[in-house]
Amino acid sequence: MTFSMPPESFRTLRPEPAARTSRGWDVALTIVPLVLLPLLALAASYAGVLLAFASDACGSTTCNTGLMNIGFWTAVISPWVVLVIGVIVAIVRLVRRRLAFWVPLVTVVAVVAVWFVAAALVGAGVSAS
Repeated sequence: MTFSMPPESFRTLRPEPAARTSRGWDVALTIVPLVLLPLLALAASYAGVLLAFASDACGSTTCNTGLMNIGFWTAVISPWVVLVIGVIVAIVRLVRRRLAFWVPLVTVVAVVAVWFVAAALVGAGVSAS
């Protein structure tokens, strides 16, 4: 027994999407930096703690301690927040079989950039007289 379909229905059929294959090099180039990223976050957090010594210059001048506190806590906490976001994005991209090797690289740049912004906030708080 055969069933026939009218010709116009053939135009609506779509081929099955091809399954994406996992790339071994992409998985390796993603996992190795992801394993090393906590060391960078730890170093950036430690450097953020050292920003507390910027308040030594506030002995004879007036400093904006609120701005310094915001910069200090941003430098201490933000590397870990950026790390968690980067790891989540990389894992989601790997599970969906998308290229993910660039995610740890962007995460490294983001950790460093956020730390320098936080250090600039601390510096602005010191020079606010």
